[in-house]
This record gives sequence, structure tokens and C-alpha cells, in this order.
Amino acid sequence: MPLGRIAYACYEAGMNPGENDRDLAELSKMLRARQVELRALSDGARDNRKPVELDQSKVGRLSRMDAMQDQAMAQEAERRRAGELQRIDAALARLKSGDYGYCVSCDEDIAPARLKLDPAVATCINCASRGRQ
Repeated sequence: MPLGRIAYACYEAGMNPGENDRDLAELSKMLRARQVELRALSDGARDNRKPVELDQSKVGRLSRMDAMQDQAMAQEAERRRAGELQRIDAALARLKSGDYGYCVSCDEDIAPARLKLDPAVATCINCASRGRQ
């Protein structure tokens, strides 16, 4: 058994019965709420990501350039949302498999405060600071 899991068993032993389940349930709830929020934002911004029409008779050159810039910003925002959704999906899969709360690089515990700050985080602070991901 890796040291991380042994340390976690000691941590759990010091908790009140069922306390860890509540923590995991709360973190799961936070992940799912953020997932719903991101999907709603993505659906709401769908029109902003559509190709810009290049018909000069309808819109002037500067207006088209503004529209193209808005489109590029909307596409980048969507790319970031998609990345965060992937992180959330991975975290939910780790919750389901029982691997949630352990660093994917070194298998040590991820600090509970770090998980509460970002429930989708996959690495401990040591691995994150070394650039392991």
C-alpha cells in the first residue's frame, strides 16, 4: 500500500464517523454544480462563436474586425470551459473509482484545503510546484 493511502487511513481514523463521506459528497456536489454552470455558459455563448459574415454591404470593415475579435474571444473562452469540463469529468471519475483526493503523479494525499479551493485538482501542491501533471 503506498504511503499516501496509509497516511489517509490515519487521517480518516481521526475523523468522526461519516465525516469523510460528507466531505466527498460536498466536493462532488461542487463539481457537478460547476459542470452545470459551465455547460450553461457554453450553450449561452454558442451564437458568439459562429463564423463572422464577410458581406461588406451589411457591415463595415471595422465592425467586421470587431465581430471577428469577439468571435476569437468567445472561442478561447469555450476552449477554456472545455478544458475545465475535462478536469471536472476526470475528478468525478476519480471519485467513482475511489482514487479522488490522491495525487495522480505521486499518489500522496492532496490537502483538503486544496481540494476545497479547486475540487477538480489532480495533483498535490508539491507535484504542482514541480510542474508534474
